[in-house]
Amino acid sequence: MYDSTETGGRKKRRVGAVGLLAAGAIIGGVIASTLSASAASSTPAASGSTASTSGGSDATRRGPGGAQPVRPDEKRVSSGTAATLRAAALKAVPGGTVYRIETDAGDGVYEAHMTKADGSLVTVKFDKNLTVTKVESGMGAGDPAPAGQGAPGTAA
Repeated sequence: MYDSTETGGRKKRRVGAVGLLAAGAIIGGVIASTLSASAASSTPAASGSTASTSGGSDATRRGPGGAQPVRPDEKRVSSGTAATLRAAALKAVPGGTVYRIETDAGDGVYEAHMTKADGSLVTVKFDKNLTVTKVESGMGAGDPAPAGQGAPGTAA
């Protein structure tokens, strides 16, 4: 008829199954959030480049233009170079957030676009030795317009 040990066994299996499902959902959520944070801060290894956010919390704070180069004459840099540039930029602008690292079409070889702790924008310029040469207010002063385009704010 009715066996209480069989009911207890079913109950244990159900509790175990629910526990496994809950653990799977939690682990899946952690993996999904890690992957989305990783996707926001890097590209597949095959491309050899990385975006310029400096960590998980920075992924939500983007500057003008986002993490991708805005100009066609500026390119993303390799992940190793980007890591060195990011560290130097954060040292030059303590408390800042790097949102884009790229080659520079103007007076530097590389540049890191950042938001300072007070919310203002700065651009850190680097030479070919990955040494900071200057920190400019805004998006970078004095860079020439890309070929075929006028200066920002002017008609082409």
